[in-house]
Amino acid sequence: MRLSTRLAVLLGATAAAVALSTGWYAVSTSSNAQYGQLRASIDAVAAAGLGHPVSALSDAINLVQQDNLNLSLDLVDTSGKVVQVARGTVPLRAQPTLADVRASLTATRSSADLPGFLYRSIPVGGGDYLVIAGSTEGVSSAVHDLIGRTAAAGAAAALLVYLVARLLLRRDLRTLGELTRYATRVARGDLGDPPDVTRGSTDVRDLADALGVMVTALRRTIDTEKRTTESMQRFIGDASHELRTPLTVVAGYTELLAREDLAPDARERALSRVRSETDRMSSLVSDLLFLAEARERREVRDEVVDLSALCARAGADFASDHPARDVEVSVSPEVSIDGREDWVTRILANALSNIARHTGDDDPVRITLRASVDTAVLAVEDGGPGLPPEAYAERDVQFRRFDPSRSRDSGGSGLGMSIMAEGAVALGGSLERRPSELGGLALVLRFPRRAAGS
Repeated sequence: MRLSTRLAVLLGATAAAVALSTGWYAVSTSSNAQYGQLRASIDAVAAAGLGHPVSALSDAINLVQQDNLNLSLDLVDTSGKVVQVARGTVPLRAQPTLADVRASLTATRSSADLPGFLYRSIPVGGGDYLVIAGSTEGVSSAVHDLIGRTAAAGAAAALLVYLVARLLLRRDLRTLGELTRYATRVARGDLGDPPDVTRGSTDVRDLADALGVMVTALRRTIDTEKRTTESMQRFIGDASHELRTPLTVVAGYTELLAREDLAPDARERALSRVRSETDRMSSLVSDLLFLAEARERREVRDEVVDLSALCARAGADFASDHPARDVEVSVSPEVSIDGREDWVTRILANALSNIARHTGDDDPVRITLRASVDTAVLAVEDGGPGLPPEAYAERDVQFRRFDPSRSRDSGGSGLGMSIMAEGAVALGGSLERRPSELGGLALVLRFPRRAAGS
């Protein structure tokens, strides 16, 4: 059963139940009132004759005629003989017995001997009794008629509510149908815009908005997955190249070293080249292991790291190793973070080694460390050529080689930026790339600062 039919039937059934409940109460109240009125008439006639047994019969007859009461009066003697004194519209269908008479001397009652009647008896002198009886047929007929009217009214109310519900729900249900078809298209890969829902109930509009948000998030997820896959493919290509080249060199020089007639100086050059390529492979494998650990262990906060001391030492060592450069080091004192010293050292080393590899020998370098109440900001800047303009806007730097060169001397393995980004995230921070005032690249790392004295 469709939702529209189910809701309309439910509302119609509810309306019918309410109407029938109200009708039942009305029928019950009306029935009780009519039976009460009949009892009151019988009791009034009985009361007129109870005080004067000798004149009780005449007093009862006078009251019935005077008030035009639809009652039957029957006289029962001591032998049980019945004489009808007055006849109502519906006469008694059976004669009352002495047992009926004695049972009804104190109150109006009904019995199986006199079906369809209420009656009461009073003594009238000489041992005789007057039976005052009123038919309940009129009351029963009125009650049955009222029940029929109530049932008809309940059915009409249910039908009316059903039709009104279908009319009011039609627009929302049509919109729900459109949203259902759109969700089906999304499940099949069609990520088009959702239907424009500007009218209808708030719930339906909220559902349409939620569906739109879901599809937007799905698009972002797919785009991110696509970018990650592309980055991974680039990384696999770069890493394969970086590993294949030293392996080829090592294999070639190994064959060369196997020659017995190789001159000593040539043997030494071959051994040096093998050692160099082995170190390169070892460094690449170390970078890959670091990335794997950084992605596996998020929020590394194992120890207190004196960021001020690390930055000052890294700047001094870089200036000593590159005397031709203008190296400016500006570090705020006593700036600490929760993390791992070897990880921070690795991030700084990668940033400075990138500068050494990709900038000129005399390009300036600036290292600054500033801190607010809760954040430490470390910036490493250079005066080199920087990155392509579009690279600054890219969020995903995983496996990204911004220098497309395949030269090992200038291109590197393409893991430096990934190492810094993943390491910063693992330490609870972030990495931002932006143009430097020196003319090249500025790497800005932000970390949660450790509170003083904690």
